[in-house]
Amino acid sequence: MHSQSAFIVSILLASTVIAVPAPHASHVDVPASPVAAPPPPPVVPDATGTASHGPFSGVPTTTGALSLSVLAASIPALPPKPSATTYPSDGQLHNPEPAPYTPAGGLGTDGSEPVYNAKSDFDFESLALGLYQEWIELDLFHDGLAKFSVEEFEAAGLTAEDRFLIEFMADQEVGHATLITNILGAAAPKQCTYNYPYTTVREFLDFSQKLTRFGESGVYGFLNHLDSREAGQLLLQSISTEARQQQIFRQFDGLFPMPVWFEVGIPQSWGWTLLAPYISSCPANQTRLAWQNFPGLTVVNQPNAARRNANNTKAGETVGTTGAAPLNETVVPKSDQCLGSQIVGEDCSPAITHNRSIPLSFPGREVFFSWELPGKAVGPNNSYVTATAAGKPTFVAWVTQLNLTYSKLTLTSPTTGSTIQPNTSTFAGDPAINGTIFVALTDKDLFLTPFNLSQINPHVVAGPALYQAG
Repeated sequence: MHSQSAFIVSILLASTVIAVPAPHASHVDVPASPVAAPPPPPVVPDATGTASHGPFSGVPTTTGALSLSVLAASIPALPPKPSATTYPSDGQLHNPEPAPYTPAGGLGTDGSEPVYNAKSDFDFESLALGLYQEWIELDLFHDGLAKFSVEEFEAAGLTAEDRFLIEFMADQEVGHATLITNILGAAAPKQCTYNYPYTTVREFLDFSQKLTRFGESGVYGFLNHLDSREAGQLLLQSISTEARQQQIFRQFDGLFPMPVWFEVGIPQSWGWTLLAPYISSCPANQTRLAWQNFPGLTVVNQPNAARRNANNTKAGETVGTTGAAPLNETVVPKSDQCLGSQIVGEDCSPAITHNRSIPLSFPGREVFFSWELPGKAVGPNNSYVTATAAGKPTFVAWVTQLNLTYSKLTLTSPTTGSTIQPNTSTFAGDPAINGTIFVALTDKDLFLTPFNLSQINPHVVAGPALYQAG
């Protein structure tokens, strides 16, 4: 059996407890006697250690994304393949069944033993990006618990049971990091040093719901493009857990838990652009990534979910200017703080759900942006450099649910501008711009759909940034 397959089998065996039926006795309940399970597979050593924190102050020894010879400036847009529309889709079977109750077709269904590994450069780089994400989530959840006191958590409305849930989510990341490390092998990226922006419990919760948003969406963006269907299956089963984490942090943040009908996917370079600013440094000889870092984009009047009325949000109400910067709780006057409000529709204390009487954003809202020029050193050891191949910023791309919607960008300077939030829906009854979504500046309003969204990359001027629409 292949070593990776054996690894998976060992996980399945390790999680199985076999119970022996107890003898029948009408007068007493005899508990089942469990048979001892085999020793579980070990987790990777970095998963049980403690990461360090703080900004990078050294000099990078290498710069730029991992690269080889490049064949073209972009992937050309092609028409659908001839076979894409030939299946009649009439509810009837059209080919012999390979086995009883088994319709013909599918990928990985021919009985071949699965091998859980990377099968292309695309696979390795995508999975490595996912592992960078798992490592920071593991550290982030621990850091928030360690940084703030019990009293601070309780003042934010979180009990001991809530804090244990955050700890359990950190434990989940141990499993996710171990899984991807075992798929990638010896070259898998290691735990790094991180630099977080939050200063209060509420800011930690908001940063966590934003970081898990782009972590989850980043995997959705590449999952169905992987050559390794086997690795994709395992990654699907881990990212489904992360989706639950994002919902829980929205609940802790006092937000409606799932205000959308569909979750959004984004390209790998979008996820890396959002993640890299929070990684200060990584170990020597760390595996580098091939993905692009776009110039940073800031939503200047980001809706502040700590306010009773987010329409009162002023410019700069985030902690920092990065694309995933958390809300700034300390700038909100006491009279407009929603935490602990006794008014239904205003309260944003941790809860299963809240409905806001005044929405965080709305169609027709003017949204202001500022952005950086390319050439900035970012990411681990300041060893990556932001870059763009796009022309003049002309449009704002709103990427949410199944939709890519453009609005016109009005320039107020070479690096500032504004737009009007669009009114668009996925289907009737589902406003597309809701929840925690993605915006970017582009030079062209290219028509794209969820499966080929990465073709937007050559046209991205700056971004993405997260937009707290609801």
